[in-house]
Amino acid sequence: MQAHRTFDPVPLQHDPSRSPRWQMAGLLLWVLVSGGIFSCSSDAPPTQLLIENVNVVDPVNGLLEKRQVLIEDGVITVVADESQTVALSSDAERFDGQERFLIPGLWDMHVHFVYDANLTDQMADLFLDYGVTSVRDTGGDIEQLAELRRTLPLPKPNIYISGPLLDGKFVVYDGTDPSRPALGTGVPEPGDANATVGALQDAGADFIKIYELIQPETYAALADAAVERDMPIASHVPLMMTADTAGPKAGSMEHLRNIELACASNWQELLDERQQRIDGFTEGLGHTLRAGLHSDQRLPAIAAYDEKRCNQVLDPLIDTIQVPTLRLNTMTHLKPFERDDWPAAVSALPQVTQDAWRARIAGLTQIQPVDPTFARWSLFLIERLQARGVPIGAGTDTPIGLGIPGYSLHTELELLVKGGMTAQQALFAATVTPATFFRIENEIGQISPGMRADLVLLHNNPLADIRHTRGIEAVMVNGEWVR
Repeated sequence: MQAHRTFDPVPLQHDPSRSPRWQMAGLLLWVLVSGGIFSCSSDAPPTQLLIENVNVVDPVNGLLEKRQVLIEDGVITVVADESQTVALSSDAERFDGQERFLIPGLWDMHVHFVYDANLTDQMADLFLDYGVTSVRDTGGDIEQLAELRRTLPLPKPNIYISGPLLDGKFVVYDGTDPSRPALGTGVPEPGDANATVGALQDAGADFIKIYELIQPETYAALADAAVERDMPIASHVPLMMTADTAGPKAGSMEHLRNIELACASNWQELLDERQQRIDGFTEGLGHTLRAGLHSDQRLPAIAAYDEKRCNQVLDPLIDTIQVPTLRLNTMTHLKPFERDDWPAAVSALPQVTQDAWRARIAGLTQIQPVDPTFARWSLFLIERLQARGVPIGAGTDTPIGLGIPGYSLHTELELLVKGGMTAQQALFAATVTPATFFRIENEIGQISPGMRADLVLLHNNPLADIRHTRGIEAVMVNGEWVR
């Protein structure tokens, strides 16, 4: 008889007393250099910069105590023990790390710069405030995003863009609902795929993002067109497909969404029903179609969880990064707006955004009770992904679902650890794993010779407590201190 186990993880809890106080409002670069205060200026950064007396936290090699890190022209060239002599030029700068902890710059693998027009222009600065030095924008108007990336003043994070969500005949984010901006575009037929991908690449896209109402044949055609152009692929699981068939064609899959259907003991029955409803949908809004399917099938699928079947689904995904966006999936249940550090963090947002979010929070607090099933399922699945060797990347879907740029990435790290990852594995998910998506892991994501000097200096050791990533003292981008 086939093994069948009911999904029943430990209930989620939120303990406000364990929330760290917000520490970003008074960012100070206190570093002592030759008896004076080193400060950022409009001058070019020094050719050589030596960070001394610092504990290196590398996501691959772990903690390396009392190290010297030499940076030349924006690149790390030496990581040495404090007893070693490092050759320096006469004009080299020295930076006393004072036994603090140095980590690679963080990534957020799932953001949307143009989702909230009131917030768009502030997001880059907010990311840097929280040590997020690279971001992957996973859906929006390609011309607007390319222009934003080009015109944002320095300093700014490294920004990688996909352009619009590539949907099917019906488009979920088609702009008809004012609360959901036009992030998507339709690719109705397989024959449209090649021209679509080519136009996106010509407009500046670094990768493509495929969405949920795409047809299987068009999905395959888009994937082929992207591979031909050496463009990475991010994707939701299309509703006409299952994760184990769609996933191997993509470099990443987002939100853990629709995996629950494939992991159900009655997955074929649920998929047949889903496909019939989509085929029979001839008029209406893409959002309505998708929302109805999720509402009707998600919880029954989780209730029918079958571990043996789920292993069969996850095993083909060992080369497909899963970006869980746990802070989004758990938001209505764990209520991040009740954290002690939330008021100070949200106060950095534009007033119009603050007002809109307060109204949203007021509405959420009136919904009782909140069903925690998908939140618990998302955390539960982290352990299963780990066990089957499926890579995990850190992303937040900021600013959707009350996602504060930068701040929410640290919440995501905490939830990845809550789901079963070690602190070092969570850091790996926010540094090395995103770089592998773009095949630049030999250029960025670690503190080792040859890597780009995107770095974050912390008060305390994040390997001892992942919440210590919030205690930021300084941020460097491309070898220059920017915070």
